[in-house]
Amino acid sequence: MPHASSPPFDVVIIGAGAAGLFCAAQAGQRGLKVLLIDHAEKVAEKIRISGGGRCNFTNRDLDPAAPHKHFVGQNPQFCRSALSRYTPADFIALVQKHGIAFHEKHKGQLFADRSAEDIIAMLLAECAAGQVTHWQPCAVKNIVFSAPGADPSSAGSYQIDTDRGPVRARSLVIATGGLSIPKIGATDFGYRLAQQFNIPLIERRPGLVPLTFDGAGWAPYAQLAGLALPVQISTGAKKARMAFDEDLLFTHRGLSGPAVLQISSYWQEGTPLAIDLAPTVDLPAALAQGKARSRKLIANELAALVPGRLADAWAQREADWQRPINEASDKALARLAEQLARWELTPTGTEGYKKAEVTLGGVDTRVLSQQTMECKTQPGLYFIGEVVDVTGWLGGYNFQWAWASAHACAQALPLAAH
Repeated sequence: MPHASSPPFDVVIIGAGAAGLFCAAQAGQRGLKVLLIDHAEKVAEKIRISGGGRCNFTNRDLDPAAPHKHFVGQNPQFCRSALSRYTPADFIALVQKHGIAFHEKHKGQLFADRSAEDIIAMLLAECAAGQVTHWQPCAVKNIVFSAPGADPSSAGSYQIDTDRGPVRARSLVIATGGLSIPKIGATDFGYRLAQQFNIPLIERRPGLVPLTFDGAGWAPYAQLAGLALPVQISTGAKKARMAFDEDLLFTHRGLSGPAVLQISSYWQEGTPLAIDLAPTVDLPAALAQGKARSRKLIANELAALVPGRLADAWAQREADWQRPINEASDKALARLAEQLARWELTPTGTEGYKKAEVTLGGVDTRVLSQQTMECKTQPGLYFIGEVVDVTGWLGGYNFQWAWASAHACAQALPLAAH
């Protein structure tokens, strides 16, 4: 069991998730003496459950030169340096080196063929290659910074008080993630530590999260729970407008599926969403043709254009739509086409951190070096991964940010003077 007299480490990394494991491995392989601490019994729970247990580990479509296309934050350009120096191709090469089979699902999303466990095993093997010391489960109780002494060549150091005794290091890396999915161990540790060192935080909220609606207003649609269909979803106006073409999923309490998870990172409380429920169909033309040739109920004609359950629920909304299509007025059909193509509704909230895949906001990027991830106001302190105010789209972008920010940090950590 380590104790106070144990030799200092070059770097202590807190948080053994995607970013922490990768940073520890890279730093260890550079020859640094690395201690990786995590309060949970198992490492990388978020990797384990991601992508339906197959881990969507990166995205081929990521453009490092234009991070604003796939990342959200006060300054999406902040991540350009790290992403351009450690690209999806670099991580793919590592996966191939370890003989892990993978496939592209769609839109550049890469998944392990067999299991997310293969990615975790790869990261642990890379840590072993770097002779990384692991302490877990191990809680961190207190952290104190000792400023450099009178000798200008001496660097400051961090004293970390843990369950397994105190430990000292010149560099401290915080890779503790965000608040999402508390049941797998998410905490606010990284934010509390930032506050301890007077590092500004951008307000946090759940990201990549299902949206909810008030009970009475949602009642007509609750019966559609489980129904999925491709849509175009958008929010915001003019330059701020954001839209996604993805699948929508109805739930008992609201909306989920990739379309909603994506838009949730851009949605602002109190603002409406606009959903085109039949983005590939010319609804006015299709309904006009139906009127000319059919005597079926509108709901039955509509069921050829959108899922039957949705057609039935939609026709119930107005008396004018509950009749044979050849008896409907042109105005009623035009209104039907318009409302299906632009369903406007305002969420009352989200499913919160318990269902959110990521946390928006976090450590303000203005106080971090985009080259090294070191804090400009606190020497030797680094923040990487989700704890930083950088949030990627659904589809492997957040893991690529974890790998890239970890790599940037690991390459910049100072080698020991001994």
